[in-house]
Amino acid sequence: MNKAITDGLQLMPPAFAEGLNVWSSGNGTPGSDTYDGAANAVFVAADADFGGCLEMQKTGNTQKLRFMGQTPLEPGCYLQIKVRIKAISGALPAVRVAGWAAAAGGSHISGVTEFAPQVTLSTYGEVVEVTGIVGSGSRGGVDMPWGRTAAYGHFGLDLTGANGGVVRIDDIEITDITSAFLRDMLSVVDVTDYGAVGDGSTDCTAAFEAADAAAAGRRILVPAGDFHLASTVSLSHEAVFEGTVSMPASQMLLLTKNFDFPSYAAAFGDEELGFKKAFQALLNNVDHESLDLMGRKITVTAPLDMQAAVPNKTSYATRRIIRNGQLEAANSAAWDTDVVTSQATYSPSRSTRLTNVANIANIKVGSLVEGAGVGREIYVKSKNNGAGELTLTAPLFDAAGTQNFTFRDFKYLLDFSGFSALSKFGMEGIEFQCNSRCSALRLAPSGSVFSLDGCFFSRPKDRGITSTGTGCQGLLVDNCQFLSAEDPLDVEDRVSIGLNVNANDAKLRSNRATKFRHFALLAGANNTVTGNHFFQGDNVANGVRSAGLVLAANNCTTTVSDNYIDNCFIEWTNERDPTPDFTTGFSFSALSVTANVFLSGDVAPWFSYIVIKPYGSGHYLNGLSVTGNKFRSLNGSIDRAERVDTSFSDLDFSRSNDVVFEGNMYHNVSTHSANPLRIRHNQSSASSSWAIRANGQLPFQGYARFVDSVVPQGPVRTGGNSNRYSMPYCDTQQGANNDEIRLRWQEALKGEVQVLLRMDA
Repeated sequence: MNKAITDGLQLMPPAFAEGLNVWSSGNGTPGSDTYDGAANAVFVAADADFGGCLEMQKTGNTQKLRFMGQTPLEPGCYLQIKVRIKAISGALPAVRVAGWAAAAGGSHISGVTEFAPQVTLSTYGEVVEVTGIVGSGSRGGVDMPWGRTAAYGHFGLDLTGANGGVVRIDDIEITDITSAFLRDMLSVVDVTDYGAVGDGSTDCTAAFEAADAAAAGRRILVPAGDFHLASTVSLSHEAVFEGTVSMPASQMLLLTKNFDFPSYAAAFGDEELGFKKAFQALLNNVDHESLDLMGRKITVTAPLDMQAAVPNKTSYATRRIIRNGQLEAANSAAWDTDVVTSQATYSPSRSTRLTNVANIANIKVGSLVEGAGVGREIYVKSKNNGAGELTLTAPLFDAAGTQNFTFRDFKYLLDFSGFSALSKFGMEGIEFQCNSRCSALRLAPSGSVFSLDGCFFSRPKDRGITSTGTGCQGLLVDNCQFLSAEDPLDVEDRVSIGLNVNANDAKLRSNRATKFRHFALLAGANNTVTGNHFFQGDNVANGVRSAGLVLAANNCTTTVSDNYIDNCFIEWTNERDPTPDFTTGFSFSALSVTANVFLSGDVAPWFSYIVIKPYGSGHYLNGLSVTGNKFRSLNGSIDRAERVDTSFSDLDFSRSNDVVFEGNMYHNVSTHSANPLRIRHNQSSASSSWAIRANGQLPFQGYARFVDSVVPQGPVRTGGNSNRYSMPYCDTQQGANNDEIRLRWQEALKGEVQVLLRMDA
């Protein structure tokens, strides 16, 4: 690095042969005395050692020689002043490089060192080279550190010691030696200085470790080249990669000071590989709890097998996070779904097994299972090729016998299914840009509390989040966006699903999902679904709608509150029961639907917002609370807000228990259901038997099983208008639909009463 070349700065003073009028006997400032015509100085044209040189006699205590030109000094620049001198006669003086420090305005900078160490001349005729280094920083080897305010200097030499001696001085040289300080100035240690060779084959592990040990707080520079690391390397200092590294998949690069995705992408020269190696380091004590993608987009050409990236880990249970970036699926055949059709046998007695599976070797673990009697989101959990058996994530409701099944292995941007268990892992602020080419995220087969916060699942081809086991236990999905690739399609043509959960304790909070087949299928219990907005409409007049939220366990113990459920519905089933007819248990129980906004438009009149679908006979309601909801239909009214899908069976309403259905608001909904149901009945003609009908207003068209109260609204009279003060008794479950009661009076009476009916015990 030479400032005179790179910046056009003039550093070298003129030769003495050009005249002594620019050489001062003072500080070199304008107006100071020069050696032009001085009695003690003369230019010698031919010297055996120097050629042309200055001959000078020392006459003062400190004989100064300064170039009067302004030699610039910039921050970060280091100059070397070199003087070659020899004694000719008389007393032998000492000599030192010296200067006068000036600020930008020309004022003197006081308090700084303005001379270098001196050298005493000891022999006549011996050429002695004296140097001094001046610069802005107080670094090792700098004789005159002048700080950042120094703008220029007047440089030369001092003669000290006894007077009277005569010396000859060669032309003074000033050169830029910043390059000698550059590495130290930038706090960089170069791995090549410690034996690293960037040829792609030499093992540089020891060199990297030595550079790290010597860094002492400075950065480590990996210059251009391909540096092979045969073993794990942990760097405790920040590393800068101009070149790249290569290493076996089983070995790790642990960048403890600059642990982020851009550093790993630079280190390996490849985004996908850099991401894998960064994830490997994250799970191997890199001294960071999270991997920051720093807002970068990673183009992914094939499914990322996250366990394969960490060969030394098959399970992990320490909190780790990946945050702040985007994964984008590139156009590639690697995303194509593998589809296998095979014959297999199912028995309810082995409810999660398929046996005698043909072509089992070609069926991938994690594949979706389809076939007659198979519920939604059933996956292959494991397989035994030798025994010809597949283990499924859940039972099948009506598949006994032998049939053909279809197995679809979707491809995912991030696939954690290679881990046996993964717990306390999370992703924050990640966008899965699937581009209609692939699915987004597949969880490990077991584990707990996988969390997703502020993530975008953009245009997944098949699935947003898939659980093929119990790795969804305690799943947390908060503030995420699920953006369907099937937005232009009619509802009946959509197949993609936002997410599924098999285990318990899922929390879906404040998410938004657009036009999937289903937003979420929850097959476990103790779920919380709150503050979400999911919508699934289309432009078809009187069109069908699909379930936004599917609860696939009848004893679901789930709270659904404060959601915006738009052009879809809640479907509650027992489709994972291998013996779906009710024999024992709690049946359809423990569901709370509270303070939601239900909205629909252009739907068929039979559409409803809450649908229960029993897959077997004998089931009943045994704990359901539907309160404070707003039901509204646009562009036409619907018959009722809730119904039973009787495709397989109806509910047994003679056993309904603990049903609360009140405080709801209905707009363009013909039937306003409630339980308890308040009915005002006017008996205009005297009768001893008053028929009071619920008219389908009990939830799900349930039975009128109990009467909480009968309150006359005014006097009860005989046909002759005489007041009577007797009380009736009630016959319940009357009429063809069991939704009427009879008030039995002692005599024929007329009047008006308010009755509070219940469908439940």
